[in-house]
Amino acid sequence: MTKTCFYASGLMYLGAMLLSCQPSQEEKQQTLIVTNKSDIALADKAVSVGRSSLNNIPEGEFYPLLVTETGDTLASQTDDLDGDGQWDELFFVTSLPAGAKQQVMLHWVSSQPSYTPRTSVRFGKRSSKDTPVQPKTIDTLNANALPKSIGYQPYQTDGPSWENDKVGFRHYFDGRNAKDLFGKRTSDISPENVGINAEGAVEDNYHVMAPWGRDVLAVGNSVGIGGIALQAGVSLLRLGVTVDDSVNNIERSVFNIVAEGPVRSIMDFKYQNWQAGSQSYNVHERTSIWPGMYAFKNSVQIEGLQGNEKLLVGLVNSRTDQSLKEIIVDDEWVVLMTHDKQTYEKDWWLGLALILPRSAYQGYIEAPKEGPLSTSYLAKLDVSNNQPVDYYAVSAWELSDPQFSDSTYFRNYVQDLTKQLAAPVEVQVE
Repeated sequence: MTKTCFYASGLMYLGAMLLSCQPSQEEKQQTLIVTNKSDIALADKAVSVGRSSLNNIPEGEFYPLLVTETGDTLASQTDDLDGDGQWDELFFVTSLPAGAKQQVMLHWVSSQPSYTPRTSVRFGKRSSKDTPVQPKTIDTLNANALPKSIGYQPYQTDGPSWENDKVGFRHYFDGRNAKDLFGKRTSDISPENVGINAEGAVEDNYHVMAPWGRDVLAVGNSVGIGGIALQAGVSLLRLGVTVDDSVNNIERSVFNIVAEGPVRSIMDFKYQNWQAGSQSYNVHERTSIWPGMYAFKNSVQIEGLQGNEKLLVGLVNSRTDQSLKEIIVDDEWVVLMTHDKQTYEKDWWLGLALILPRSAYQGYIEAPKEGPLSTSYLAKLDVSNNQPVDYYAVSAWELSDPQFSDSTYFRNYVQDLTKQLAAPVEVQVE
């Protein structure tokens, strides 16, 4: 049986902890000097250190333990980003005053540390209408296996859901490929049975209020918040189909959980042979989330571009008649945002935003009110063949923080988040 070590702050506790998780070989400690190179204070700043930057990594099953100068532990994880069976990055989040340095000691311990989870991915599927949902880490959806075709919804919450301590999201992996929102009322990770009943069958039980929160966004035939499409000339091309279709326009859609840990969760979506108009594309989405932000990061890479296409990133507008606000942040980022009582029945204030690289931004358009791709503001981004484009999608519900009922507060939050995400952090390994 594998022994699990539980860590808390304090130098005295650290000593006992290292004894209980003692490596079988002499420990070779390294020090990370983390420097905030910006003039703003950073909270839950994401920090990654490549494996190649670290020396003295012991052979075998060893795990990182990060300890600050004050004896506090920083939750961390190692992630295999390319699927070759060997981890590539050491990842953690930390808070730093403006211009400050933090010294972090890196130990390697033989038992995996246990931390309070601040991120999660949930993905479940049933193999038939009469079998219970089972958790999965990977799945392939073929073009002729849509719910309309097989006669039932196979996926828990229509596809994977992911969350941090602030907010949750879900992706319609059932052919629609829109991204939806779970508003959270607690920092705890939501229950595993969201989207299934006591018998393990798929059940829509998340459109009613629960102690953890609920689904609050009406997506319809939009691509939701942060979902993607293409514009080719004057044509709007949906990645996938609608709930009324029985055959997909994507030959194979492949989902994979790349990493799920206390401070980062990552998912891959690969769409093979997407027939869009007269062209065929392969698309790769990598979606990730870490603690402390009402947002997720998305990276999109497309193969098969002919040169006349624009990447479209959506922001559903079916429950608001307010105009879209466009805000330039530090000349490097563009924020598109709405703020309104734009939940299902317009009961609560909800702020939605996209944080986009200004170097790729080409303005926005509004989708039609009806049709297979509708009720959305669509940001237009330059995209090159096989070159990733990164952006962030933000959702802030007033029951997560009552101050989000104020439009100015939400605007200030998104602008500050943009600066936080862009702030440079330097890591020196000694």
